[in-house]
Order: sequence, then structure tokens, then C-alpha cells
Amino acid sequence: MLDIIIEAIEKSPNHRISFADYMDLVLYHPEQGYYSSGKVNIGSQGDFFTASSLGSDFGELLAEQLQEMSTILNGSDSFTLIEVGAGLGNLAADILNYLKNKYSEFYQNINYIIVEESSGLIEQQKENLKEFKQVTWKSWQDIPDGSIIGCIFSNELIDAFPVHQVTLNSKKLKEIYVTWQDNQLKEIIEEISTPDLLDYFKLIDIDITKDDYPENYRTEVNLQALNWLKIVANKIKKGYLLTIDYGYNASKYYHPQRYQGTLNCYYQHRHHHNPYVNLGQQDITTHVNFTALEKQGNLLGLETVGLTQQGLFLMALGLGDRLSELSNGNYTLPEILQRRDALHQLINPTGLGGFKVLIQSKEIDKNQPLKGLKENI
Repeated sequence: MLDIIIEAIEKSPNHRISFADYMDLVLYHPEQGYYSSGKVNIGSQGDFFTASSLGSDFGELLAEQLQEMSTILNGSDSFTLIEVGAGLGNLAADILNYLKNKYSEFYQNINYIIVEESSGLIEQQKENLKEFKQVTWKSWQDIPDGSIIGCIFSNELIDAFPVHQVTLNSKKLKEIYVTWQDNQLKEIIEEISTPDLLDYFKLIDIDITKDDYPENYRTEVNLQALNWLKIVANKIKKGYLLTIDYGYNASKYYHPQRYQGTLNCYYQHRHHHNPYVNLGQQDITTHVNFTALEKQGNLLGLETVGLTQQGLFLMALGLGDRLSELSNGNYTLPEILQRRDALHQLINPTGLGGFKVLIQSKEIDKNQPLKGLKENI
């Protein structure tokens, strides 16, 4: 991985690459990248865990929301679900198993597409989902614009998009680049690589050159999230975009006191802030700016239906009922304790329960109520 990075730096005109290009290499290089190589390790023994790692409840409750969306879309003969970045396929299996058992007619009409860039993960997904004949794997290029009636959804996807790192230098926005000097990777500060970085802050109405912001203030800009939204919005003819991830609104994300940004690295369930170690072997993430997703969505014809916390979303979809059922005598004490812990983790406001759920729609009355958004924030 280091050789690949050095080669990219040496081939670049100024012998430096943006942090976004660096992050793209270590996470998504076809052979050596953390995600693309299939080395990504999800679950209790891995580098991190997701909501679907805790059991089937998350997927089953999400399935309730997806089923309601299909009803709002007048129970179309065909309802397309596109999951973007499907991990090991556990969430897809939980959703499909639940729909098969509870909403068999809807299940029969589902067209389930997975858009996944990692060939290593696709192999594992195909093995884990081989019993579900309606699941197919496609790239965005395979899906015609304006063809999707249904829902495109993701869970912890956007936090792993490569980001530009920027900093304040004498009240001017500068960019952080990666170079190779003295036999080591080093950061250098130069002029920004694209005016899109300035446009980004205009979009979210944040001026980080104001006096409130300290010298050397450092943060991230996720331009890829905006580009991804353009692709996704173009694919939807009528339906929803559902995004689950951790993050903030713009004023909280770019608060003057958050002067070191939100970048985190995860390696074997330990987190730290050094993206220049464990090359290709660790996860690198940043929080999601939900204001940017909403404002960019509005420009692309996506209306915000609601933004809520994952804990509130899942409670509105029936998680509280599942907690109550634990006292009905059908479970042993160890089962009760394990299941209660898993359910509480999903709604814990300091953990997974504090994740955000953003639902946007296209060509649908935005006042059409959704069960999961009963308690918006």
C-alpha cells in the first residue's frame, strides 16, 4: 500500500496528493484498499460493528418502514430497493427474511439491487444471500436514469467517503495535502485544489474565515457526498432516499470549538486519529454533514421528508414493543439479557441510537406521513 501511495505522489505534478486522493487509495484501491480488498472486518471480532451486527431487529424494523413506503407508492407491481454498500449482506438478509414471512405479497414484488464497489465484499454478499433470487448486483452505470420506483437506502456509507481536509491559514481557506519526504508520509498546506470547496461552504451557509474560528482550524469537506447525491437523485423516478449515518447539522459540524474536525480511524475495535498507520488495514471515517445532504438534495429535486435520531426512528417502528415482549415468558434469562442489551444498543442516544436518519423523496407529497418519522428532531 505504501508503494502505491508513493507512486501516486511521485506521478502527481507537484509531488503531492490531496487527502481525499490519499483516503481513496487506502480505502478503495482495488487490490490493497481496506474496503475493496475484502479485508474489512465487521462485527464483535472486527474493526467496528454496525446496527445489523447486533441481530435481525434493525433490519426487520427498517423493513416495516420500507413496506409502508411501498403502500404510499400505491403498491406498485414492482418496488425496487437499492441498498448502497451492503457490507457482508446481513442487513439485506434480515430485511428479506422478515418481508418473506410477514409481507409475502410485497416480498414477491421486490426487485432488490445491491450497489457495491468492493469485489471482495460482493463475493461474501452473494454467498450470504444465495437463497434470495430477487437480489442482483449492479453498478450505477447499469441503472438507467429516471428508472427507479421505490427506495434507495444506505447504512453507514457516507461516513467512509474520501474527504478533503482543509485548514485556516491567516483567515484564508487552505488545503492539506500528503507528500513523501525524508522516507515518511508528511502533510503540507497549500492552496485549495478546487473552487468546489468554497462553493461547499456557500451551500451550507458557513463562513469559517470569520473571527470566531481560530488559526489552524482544521476540518473536512465531503465533496463526494454531493456528487453521489447527484447520481442517486437522477436514478429515482418516484420514491425515497433513506440515509442512516452518524453526523451533525452544519452549524454543529463546523462549530469553532470543533477545531480538529471529526476524522476517526478504527483498527481492531480501537479508535484513534492517525490515518497514516495501518495502511489499507484500518477504517477511516468522518461524520456526515446532514445540512449539506438536505440542501444539495433540494437543488436536485429531493424534498426532505424528515430527519430524526435512529433511536426515535426504531421506537416509532416498534422497537418498544419488542422490549415489552421479552417479559412474556417465551425467553430464558440469558436470552432476555442478551436481546435486551442488543435492543438498548440500537436506541442508546450516546451510541447507535444517536445516529441520524434522513429521508428525502422525489415526486411524492412530502406531507405524506411516515411511521418512522413520528418523532422528528
